[in-house]
Amino acid sequence: MSSNNHRPDVVRHAEELNLATRPTAIREVFAAKRVEVENVTQDVPRAVEHASVERVAPAEGDSGEIEILPDGSISIPVLEEELVVTKRKVVRERLVIRKEIVTETERIEAELRRERVDVDLPGGDR
Repeated sequence: MSSNNHRPDVVRHAEELNLATRPTAIREVFAAKRVEVENVTQDVPRAVEHASVERVAPAEGDSGEIEILPDGSISIPVLEEELVVTKRKVVRERLVIRKEIVTETERIEAELRRERVDVDLPGGDR
């Protein structure tokens, strides 16, 4: 109450509508890389020479050539193919992931309340 006029104070209120936007995740995209392992079995033909003679270890520095020994016998090196296997990584494909931002308009309906004050003063004044 005001001490000067002896009238009650009246506070008037009105609702206001504040609109804002905020980003909201509606779905997520996950990209994961995985490695698949495939076991491969393959028969590879290879040549191997056989002899039915005395087998002797090669001497150091053996030339691998056919030799005639002093007693007249022939020394023939027995060779076999050695398999060499190598693997390498190969790029099969590349993934490009993009996202797009789209602006949409959304209609908002709201009910706003506003207080009004009617004052009746003695003597008919409003």
